[in-house]
Amino acid sequence: MYTYTMDFHSQAGQDKFVVMMLKAKKNGHFLELGGYEPVNDSNTCVLEKQLGWKGFIIEHNNVFLPKYIKERPNSIPIIGDATQQNYRKLLDDHQFPVNMDYLQIDLDVNNRSTLTSLEIINQTVFGKYTFATVTFEHDIYTGDFFDTRVKSREIFTSRGYLRLFTDVCVFWPDHWSSFEDWYIHPALVDMKFVTSILNDMENTPYIPWPKAVEIVTKHTQ
Repeated sequence: MYTYTMDFHSQAGQDKFVVMMLKAKKNGHFLELGGYEPVNDSNTCVLEKQLGWKGFIIEHNNVFLPKYIKERPNSIPIIGDATQQNYRKLLDDHQFPVNMDYLQIDLDVNNRSTLTSLEIINQTVFGKYTFATVTFEHDIYTGDFFDTRVKSREIFTSRGYLRLFTDVCVFWPDHWSSFEDWYIHPALVDMKFVTSILNDMENTPYIPWPKAVEIVTKHTQ
């Protein structure tokens, strides 16, 4: 039985999803594209502060850099365009493990940075590095920009990822809006745990994020 009493920060339960899927793994590694605020609404803050994880945080707004340096000392913030980074070199140069723990892509779907960054990672990183968990923000509720949702699913599927939760929803602005897909890689997670979750899923085209977290939590007991 696993008990999680951490101070979670994510906007839509992403950090709790990762913690539960990996059974509160310590000293993990992540790659976060679109970090935004270092603590509030952060998907990786609890991983670093309470489980000893480290990783790269890509964020275009340099206003957050001083707070990253102060609040997130175990991680490496990179201020710049997510579509212009050499992710393979970053991971190689810092000798990150080939079996990584979490990939977050939370960028701007309407200017193609979301899909372009995923394509770069697919072309340069996925051949060597695998991520146990992924949260990918396609923001389909804002419009079908560049066919991002379909193309991203094709990429992840081709790389062996399993989409555990499809069209995770956030309540915005006044109704449940589909904005993310949550993935796992079968080689890096407990598939008995995953199977129990899948057996409990309803056949619905979307799932509010509290329900997704509730299902995962239920099967940690």
